[in-house]
Amino acid sequence: MWRPPGAKRRPLPPAHWPTAEEAAQSTLFSPIQLGPVTLPQRTWVPAMVPWRATESGEVTDALVAWYARFAAGRPGAVVVEATGIRDIPSGPLLRIGHDRYVEGLRRLVDAVREASGGETRLFIQLIDFLAVKRRPPPEKYFRRFLRIDDGHRRRLATHVGVETPLTESDDTLIARLITGDEALHDAVLTSRELESLRYGYRDRVNDVHLPQIRDLPQRLPDLFAQAAARAQAAGFDGVELHYAHAYTMAGFLSRTNVRTDGYGGSLSGRIRLPLEVYQAVRATVGPTLAVGCRFLVDEVFEGGSRVDDACAYGVAFADAGMDFLSLSKGGKFEDAKQPKVGRAVYPYTGPSGYECMPTIFADEAGPFGRNIDAMARVRQTIREAGLETPVVVAGGLCEFRQIEGILNAGLGDVIGAARQSLADPDWFAKMRAGRGPEILRCLYTNYCEALDNQHKEVTCQLWDKVQLKDPTVQKSRDGRRRLTAPPDQGRATSD
Repeated sequence: MWRPPGAKRRPLPPAHWPTAEEAAQSTLFSPIQLGPVTLPQRTWVPAMVPWRATESGEVTDALVAWYARFAAGRPGAVVVEATGIRDIPSGPLLRIGHDRYVEGLRRLVDAVREASGGETRLFIQLIDFLAVKRRPPPEKYFRRFLRIDDGHRRRLATHVGVETPLTESDDTLIARLITGDEALHDAVLTSRELESLRYGYRDRVNDVHLPQIRDLPQRLPDLFAQAAARAQAAGFDGVELHYAHAYTMAGFLSRTNVRTDGYGGSLSGRIRLPLEVYQAVRATVGPTLAVGCRFLVDEVFEGGSRVDDACAYGVAFADAGMDFLSLSKGGKFEDAKQPKVGRAVYPYTGPSGYECMPTIFADEAGPFGRNIDAMARVRQTIREAGLETPVVVAGGLCEFRQIEGILNAGLGDVIGAARQSLADPDWFAKMRAGRGPEILRCLYTNYCEALDNQHKEVTCQLWDKVQLKDPTVQKSRDGRRRLTAPPDQGRATSD
């Protein structure tokens, strides 16, 4: 992963853990209303993709165990991973694009209810994504995917200084490109073709010459609405519409969206489809299911949306009636690291990816609460508009004094912590019971994120080698790591 200039290893912030009495009086462990749903406390485990679904997107025993383990720590809410709303092949990613998925999802919901004693509220994150292809070998790209036109011929002739390419066959020109160097490729190919060669092809919301992209505004509201109806049927408390990072809805919100069909260009055009999706979902599920979204406070890359855009989006979403807003930052394809041949580009490897999941190797700003100022601006703008929609903030939030201070200062309403919750799924329960010194603290090395990058089952280095010889422990496919954290041995004595 990319690191910012001047990065060096930063220490974990000193931890102040509350006594049980302090926790009971805290804002963190007080309830909050998210539309029709009451969270018993303001603790939130954001969506993480653990790579435990089947190749057809079905719930597995390992996936149920993953969520039950978080629920055993009794957070206020757990958000189930990004779940595809289309009934299309997408590898071992959870899906909800057909009624056949409801039974498995209901089993997951029941497991969370049981493991948390009914305390934890369960949301599911609904996502749509566009086509992303693996980076091809150069010869394969030129022979199978490049379509030679007169522009290629003219640019090649100019680059080599002779007119021969103007009359050569397509096969001859392709042979020149296969044997040519990067300077030749830079001179002859369009920017989009260069990207497809060096990073792999991917669709964009601006590709309105493609029918499946042009028709997204007509198709997506119903796809999201039907997915939300299935989530409701499965027993979820709410849905989180995924409008963040490198995916379809974030593409519509981005300043790079220049569609001219009323769904791009201006701020009102960019936000039009996200609002129509929400309206379709709300009309389908009614008032009893909490509906919110996750979106970016900053896309980070040059030419992307910034905090001012996010403030406007936040006000529009709150005014439309969303029950909560969950904030993130970055995680984009536009500045991602070039993948190896045969691998797909991964949107968390460049500067925007770093800002999404900053590591212990940081500049002077450090990784802990790095994005809170921007998130607080969004919340403040919403409040100044007279709207009280709860805002979930996240990003390196890892100890009581820090997160209680954020809540009490009005910088956020709910505390999201993915990596720390993965490191110790019981950390909220331990804090609440006055057992803070027992908490396993995340090291913020992004060991877990590196596994995600390779599409391996996500685990934590703090516990994935513990008791591996125990025959009852469920292990990764290679048998080298356990798939869930060991149970909290202190819970029985603290209950």
